[in-house]
Amino acid sequence: MAPLLLCLASPIWAEEVDLELVLLADSSGSISQPEIDFQRESYAAAIVHPEVLEAISTTMTGRIAVTYVEWAANQATVVDWTIIDGQASAAMFAGGILDQPRLAFGRNAIGAALLEGLRLIETNDIKSMRQVIDFSGDSASSFTGPSVETSRARVLAAGITINGLPILCERCFSSTGGDLVQLYTDRIIGGPGAFVIAAEDGENFADAVRRKLVLEIAGLTPSTQTASIQPNHPVHP
Repeated sequence: MAPLLLCLASPIWAEEVDLELVLLADSSGSISQPEIDFQRESYAAAIVHPEVLEAISTTMTGRIAVTYVEWAANQATVVDWTIIDGQASAAMFAGGILDQPRLAFGRNAIGAALLEGLRLIETNDIKSMRQVIDFSGDSASSFTGPSVETSRARVLAAGITINGLPILCERCFSSTGGDLVQLYTDRIIGGPGAFVIAAEDGENFADAVRRKLVLEIAGLTPSTQTASIQPNHPVHP
């Protein structure tokens, strides 16, 4: 094949999507195995929800790239980068979340988790207009590894947005109380359009995950930088 034809037959880059999204879910010692299962089920249900699929279909390319990572003292990729462009690919991603064993254990290493999100974005073969790290957890404290402040600064310097999902449900997760929303706002989130969405109880956690994904995929933000999902009070952009 002539060099020109070889060039035309090869894509400029492997994949091009609207959004690269790293889902960083808490798997530290304060999260029990049933709670891990509940988190995974919530994310799996959200990614196949009609509202999320609609948000994906209305992006410029009609597809996004997502990876699901659990963090604690170490970080473990549960599902590697997946291009989601419809129901079938979303269902495959959801199934992968539910099928894997727990691989991250120990105390919080939030700085290391943020840097892992940065690494995953910078070392893949995907090109996108936006890059987001979606960080969830029940604490803003970090006990090992790089500092949150230094790691956050590196992520933001790379042009990546960090959004937060603080876990406030005292019945189903360990919680530091309502001030966790402010701690996430002050110490963790950042970048263009960054926001925090918190669920006030366990039943609303899945709703918060879904609403957060819709906003991130559509490139929207809530009317305020921080918002809560409460019974019968959905968050609107």
